[in-house]
Amino acid sequence: MPKMKTHSSLKDRFKITGTGKVKRYKAYRNHLLSHKSGRQKRVLAGQPLMAAGDVRRLQQGLSNLK
Repeated sequence: MPKMKTHSSLKDRFKITGTGKVKRYKAYRNHLLSHKSGRQKRVLAGQPLMAAGDVRRLQQGLSNLK
């Protein structure tokens, strides 16, 4: 049986940490930033960890990323 391929868009949108947790990017941070306040941009910075229930849905698409 052939190997499962990693889903290309998931590979770019999510990162897997060394302990196996999944990090994601926040929305509203790519363009049209000039009218957003500095506080709003700071709140949107960083990469939060995904909830366990959401990670289970991504496991098949991220199968070869480790």
